[in-house]
Amino acid sequence: MINKISLSLLWITFVIYAFIFAPPNNPNTLDLIKNLSTGSFTGINPYVITLFNLMGILPMMYSAFLIIDSKGQKIPVWLFLIGSFFFGAFALIPYLILRENNPTFSTEKNWLIKLVDSRILGLILTIITLILIIFGISQGDWKDFILQWQNSRFINVMTIDFCLLSLLFPFLLKDDLTKRGINNNKLFWIISFIPLFGTLIYLCFRPSLPEKK
Repeated sequence: MINKISLSLLWITFVIYAFIFAPPNNPNTLDLIKNLSTGSFTGINPYVITLFNLMGILPMMYSAFLIIDSKGQKIPVWLFLIGSFFFGAFALIPYLILRENNPTFSTEKNWLIKLVDSRILGLILTIITLILIIFGISQGDWKDFILQWQNSRFINVMTIDFCLLSLLFPFLLKDDLTKRGINNNKLFWIISFIPLFGTLIYLCFRPSLPEKK
C-alpha cells in the first residue's frame, strides 16, 4: 500500500510539473520530434539524440519484466507497455500503481516469455545503451543541452521522464528475483542503487525462469 501511495503521489506530481511548471513549449518542438523519429539528426545536439533513443530502450527493458509480471495480474499490461514507448513514465507508473505483488511464475514459457527472459536481449540492450551514451558524451555539447533543458518543455520533461524510468525498476525487481528463486536483499539493493546499468547487468546475468512442471 505504501508503494501504491508513493507512486500515485509521484505520478500526480510529475503530471502537474509537466503541464504547469515545466518550461514553455518551444515552437520548433514538433519539427524536432519529427527529425528525431525519422533519423534526421543534422543540427541536433547528440545529447538530445541519445536521450530520445534511450527513451525507446527503457520500455524494452521494462518489457523484460512486465510481460513476465503480467502473468497473474488482473490488468492487461499491453496498453501500458505500448503507451510507455510514447509517453514514458506517464503511461508506466499507472501500471505499477495498479499491479499486485506477483512473486511466482507457474505458466508455460511461450516464445514471447522466452524472448524477454533471454540474456541475449539484456546483452543487446546493454550494448546499444553503451553506444548511445558514449556517442552523447563524446560528441554532445553539454552547455547547449542545459540551455535547451531550461527553455524547452519537451527536452525538460523527457529528461525527468528518463530519470524516473531509470529509477523505478526496483518496484518490479523484487518479484522478478523471487520468481527465479533468488532471495538476496543485498543483491536487490546493489542493483537498485546503480540506476539503469544495474538493471541492464541484471538482465544480462539473471537465471532463467523455472520451467513449468
